[in-house]
Amino acid sequence: MKWAGMYLVGFIVLMGGLLAALWKLGILASIGTTWTLIAVVIAIGLGIMIAVSQSGSKENIQIDRK
Repeated sequence: MKWAGMYLVGFIVLMGGLLAALWKLGILASIGTTWTLIAVVIAIGLGIMIAVSQSGSKENIQIDRK
């Protein structure tokens, strides 16, 4: 879970930077608050799904049968 948490922190920082850039350009003002929040929730959901799918090691366990 350590790396998944680090991924989520990085993803949230990335989203914050993207939102700040869009706000500075004035794009967020034309889109509206509701659609901005919907896009942020979708992006964070995608980030969580990607972090969970990339976390942990997937190993095959071989059992020796005698």
